[in-house]
Amino acid sequence: MKPAATDPQTIADAAALLQRGELCAFATETVYGLGADATNSDAVLKIYETKGRPRFNPLISHCADMAMAERFGEFSPLAHQLANAFWPGPLTLVVPLKPDAGLSDLVTAGLDTVGLRVPAHPMARELIATLGRPVAAPSANPSGKLSPTTADHVRIAFAGAVPVLDGGPCQSGVESTIIAVDGDTVTQLRAGALAREDIEAALGHPVAIAAPNAAITAPGMLKSHYAPNATLRLDVAAPAPGEAYLAFGPAPAHSAPVLNLSETGDLREAARNLFSHLAQLDASGAHSISVAPIPQTGLGEAINDRLERAAAPRG
Repeated sequence: MKPAATDPQTIADAAALLQRGELCAFATETVYGLGADATNSDAVLKIYETKGRPRFNPLISHCADMAMAERFGEFSPLAHQLANAFWPGPLTLVVPLKPDAGLSDLVTAGLDTVGLRVPAHPMARELIATLGRPVAAPSANPSGKLSPTTADHVRIAFAGAVPVLDGGPCQSGVESTIIAVDGDTVTQLRAGALAREDIEAALGHPVAIAAPNAAITAPGMLKSHYAPNATLRLDVAAPAPGEAYLAFGPAPAHSAPVLNLSETGDLREAARNLFSHLAQLDASGAHSISVAPIPQTGLGEAINDRLERAAAPRG
């Protein structure tokens, strides 16, 4: 899709949009984010309105560095340990919100905690540093739909109405892992691009997993999320006639559209391809997409989490 005339051409252009209280989509290493100044409630409200996002679903605030993050969140020694190990990178830390920190209440959805992340994409960090304030940024897609991993995905999703700072294709392809740190307790609220095994290795002990019916304290916890228009069937070794098929590893011969997340069974490649392949199969017009079994190890946990939410009944 052709870039819109309103798309910023430079980081300074994008920062100027955010400074004026406007939205601007931008690339991170995970997916494209729909950004707004996290200290400006009018700007943050535009995120909810543009996405059609429930107001009780909090937002991640993206920071340029640890120093900026510490202006808004209370970091325990354990939170510091995780930040030092994995920032910049695809880890969001949910920590206590500092009193009078200046973030919009819409960012935290009224909670006394805040989700903070320092992204690895250098363009994203430079954009945030140029603005000088955190950028609230959920995935740049209509709420509940597939997350975008290219600038064109954003342009198509919003029919060119949202300015996009093009930072190239995203490297991870799934959202950040979200970890809540409460005293000495570490809980995974959302599986993501950083494998839980890597976090456990850094800490030297297991990480708890939030219960499926846990209160919504972070993005990506809604039961139905990341959904294409077609219905999804999961853990399917061979698709039914007329179904599109999302394969992983060796794929059966099939007459309907087939895309392979990774012919070699590489979970990192599969994570990068997940949303873009689902979008392509959805655009084929198929009413149903069947999905091959995905291992539950490593990044497979995040891939299966997204697939299960995409396949959940829609209210």
